[in-house]
Amino acid sequence: MLAPPETSNRFMDQPSSTPYPVDALLENARLWDQLEPYEDDSLWFIQWMKLPVQVENDYLRDMLAWEQAPVLPVREWFSPPLELPPPRSVSDEELPELLHQVVDRLFQQRVVLHHTDHLSDRELYELIYCSILPAREKRLDSPHVYYHWDCADLASHPQLWLRYYATEQQRRRWSRENHLPLPPREEPPYRRHLPQVEL
Repeated sequence: MLAPPETSNRFMDQPSSTPYPVDALLENARLWDQLEPYEDDSLWFIQWMKLPVQVENDYLRDMLAWEQAPVLPVREWFSPPLELPPPRSVSDEELPELLHQVVDRLFQQRVVLHHTDHLSDRELYELIYCSILPAREKRLDSPHVYYHWDCADLASHPQLWLRYYATEQQRRRWSRENHLPLPPREEPPYRRHLPQVEL
């Protein structure tokens, strides 16, 4: 899923009585007008937070960009589109370097892969080739918005997450809430250090 715009590190210690530049106030009014057709609870949340107007404008610009962003296959986020050789055509010798290059290129487009350590290099490459690159997602051109892909697919396969990635506290809570037994805890077999940003 796409992470929401990061605002917590952009709060400003500024008293509410501090006057704001007229152009910032005018832009704020313009942004609210443009977002009116998309009004939902997230916008009411922004009003409730009482942010400094410059910070609020940054957030509203990101919200407007999200609403207006085109939906494209991830491979078309690249210029030219990212076309990879089919997995069956890649030899075991070529695969590690190719996978490294692909992961780096995805990160340059702010696509971040999570929970990959249970997958072999070939399985991860196949996942990128068959599932990530064809996925149609909003292409948001913002330097602080990332597309986070959960390679363990927690929603569909919670047992993978529980087995390899969940903390003991998360495992106990999941078992209590779902009234189901837990799988044994195991170390993932393919430790990787991929580029990451915080969710």
